[in-house]
Amino acid sequence: MSPNLPPLVLASASAARRRILKSVGIEPIIEISDFDEDSIQIAEPQKLVTALALAKASTVADRLRYDHCIVLGCDSILWFDGQIQGKPPNAHTAIERWQKMRGSSGAIYTGHATIDLQKQRTIVRCGITKVYFAQVTDRQIAAYVSTGEPLKCAGAFALEGIGGMFIEKIEGCHTNVIGLSLPLVRSMFTELGYEVI
Repeated sequence: MSPNLPPLVLASASAARRRILKSVGIEPIIEISDFDEDSIQIAEPQKLVTALALAKASTVADRLRYDHCIVLGCDSILWFDGQIQGKPPNAHTAIERWQKMRGSSGAIYTGHATIDLQKQRTIVRCGITKVYFAQVTDRQIAAYVSTGEPLKCAGAFALEGIGGMFIEKIEGCHTNVIGLSLPLVRSMFTELGYEVI
């Protein structure tokens, strides 16, 4: 990690986002926002994820007692068939979603918000990646949902997990699908005046 990059506070409970950052040498400080995501209701996917990412980052930034850091908030949804798809509430819903998604495509929208407390600067961006779903059988869908993995993920799949077997291809940033776009975060840090390596 670059010596001029301040400590990074990740406003997320996501183990996947933490793993992505650690994979490039950034060990984030974890501060879960506990922001009520249902308090923001926006029908347009890009506006929704950026608003939620900013709300999570701002919630954490407001309670920190030190200012020499960057707070990063993220939020992801799947846009499929003209609708926003977050985490499925139960197995039945996850199965129904997969039955509709198979053989089709959708887009993962991930909002990113960085708040540089020292420079008093905020940057908000959105990464969009197109995802093509495999033509999976009812048995495969049921078996996948029974693992519990789809219930933890926006869009009912984890690219870096078992769900990766059911994704034919993607167009765009693959880490954006997992929950945090490394190229986008690098460009945001660069805009703030920091090097990442």
